[in-house]
Amino acid sequence: MLKIEVFHLFPEFGTNTWLLWDESSRQGFLIDPAAPSEELLRRIQELQLQIPLIINTHGHGDHIGGNDWFKAALGSQVLIHPADAALLTDNRRNFSEYLGQPLDLAPADSLAEDGQILKLGDHEVLVLHTPGHTQGCICLLADKFLFSGDTLFEQSIGRTDFPGGSHDQIVSSIRTKLFTLPDDTVVFPGHGPRTSIGLEKKHNPFVRP
Repeated sequence: MLKIEVFHLFPEFGTNTWLLWDESSRQGFLIDPAAPSEELLRRIQELQLQIPLIINTHGHGDHIGGNDWFKAALGSQVLIHPADAALLTDNRRNFSEYLGQPLDLAPADSLAEDGQILKLGDHEVLVLHTPGHTQGCICLLADKFLFSGDTLFEQSIGRTDFPGGSHDQIVSSIRTKLFTLPDDTVVFPGHGPRTSIGLEKKHNPFVRP
């Protein structure tokens, strides 16, 4: 069975850091570690989890600040889409300079591809490339759980006014990649509360026809 917990490591921006793990194998993925956190590290150790991958849904500073710290602590590898890979190593492109905490991080260890299958115990996690907020945004589908990063929020979508953003692209990504999923798919976004595909198809004012 897959288990999920959320942590708020960058409360100023309300970023959701997600810990996803398989109960039987004790393997887990750390999704968007916003900052170093002894609390989250203790929780991972308490659960006796192995974390082979740290996954960035995109390369903005409020989603990547804990990459190097957790990589060193857990022996994990960092995965990001190639279109956002350069953001990790450039504090201006990842906007962390403007957040007051410049981040020039280590390069990613591996690059995600659209349609890629990541194994998590006996489960499969599907990578969906959903450009629009950035060119390298990805979402992760694990069973009926969708980690949507900054692509889809509860009754909202990610900002598209940053360099690399496109309103037309993000709407297309949501309609063609996410809204084709079952209505009961639970959405765990990069900011804000969880929602579902069915609710967003009905009520999201940014994506409705």
